[in-house]
Amino acid sequence: MIPSAEELARYTLERQHPITRTWVDDAQRLATLAEEHAALDILLAEDLEIATQRTERLAPGTPPEAMLNRWIAVGNDLHAMLGMRFENLNPTRPFVDATPMSRSPKPSDLPALAAAAQEHYGIHHPLYVRLWSADAGIPGTVPDRRFLAAPIRELRARDVPPGLALRPAKTVDHYDEARRAYAAVDADHPHHREEATIQDREDLQEAADEGLLFDVTVNDEWAGYAAAIIKPDDALGLPAYVVRELVLAPQHRGHGYGPHLSALLAQSLPDPTRILIGTIHEANHGARTAALKSGRQDIGGWLQLPLS
Repeated sequence: MIPSAEELARYTLERQHPITRTWVDDAQRLATLAEEHAALDILLAEDLEIATQRTERLAPGTPPEAMLNRWIAVGNDLHAMLGMRFENLNPTRPFVDATPMSRSPKPSDLPALAAAAQEHYGIHHPLYVRLWSADAGIPGTVPDRRFLAAPIRELRARDVPPGLALRPAKTVDHYDEARRAYAAVDADHPHHREEATIQDREDLQEAADEGLLFDVTVNDEWAGYAAAIIKPDDALGLPAYVVRELVLAPQHRGHGYGPHLSALLAQSLPDPTRILIGTIHEANHGARTAALKSGRQDIGGWLQLPLS
């Protein structure tokens, strides 16, 4: 039997990093988490029409029932909601998500989780099971993206170098320059393509339309983009601005500006009561170091349990 949205919310809250429990009242967060679980996890477990649409798009020829989320008794008093996902909606990159759980997973749970994923979703040939943990990692898993966050008010108090600033952007006029900035990093670090990609122009224009896209400037010269969006499903139930983009042009890299971009973004966002949160791949050491130096804290992340 599938738990209620409220039950899933309680499970999820108990698994969060302790520091985040001091940022927001539990009752407020539970309400947000319940809405998210109802709108995503429970809906994908019960709505066969949505499962059919997803199957036609991502896995034609397979039964729609094999796309539904399932609440599984994994063993060792652990229950998990398993569901099929595809990286960036790429049919060649299937994985099983196991984020909603009755408790945090342990190394001893991994074989049973892998077996359950293969039993219920093996028809899709998933590459891994995605887990979430507030801890640094679990032996037997591979790090994926980490969540780095801090209250806006705390970030606003940090100093930034003179000449470095943000200004509101109404259009994405420098998109090609931003794309070249990513290409320059990719050329120096080929693995970077798998860790970070530029947001679509349409996504950045959406941020601009909401007043959440900013030009990074150095002495009034365009130097990059900073963007955020209010997107609760990436916010762990926190009232947050989610970082959508932080990028510096090549000529402005290497000057120590990166760690100050989070503070600048926090100073530019309209609601100081929110949390600034974003995900960074564990292997993207430059971006992760910059975020930590800015005052954001690692509050957990996704892990991959490889499937043979």
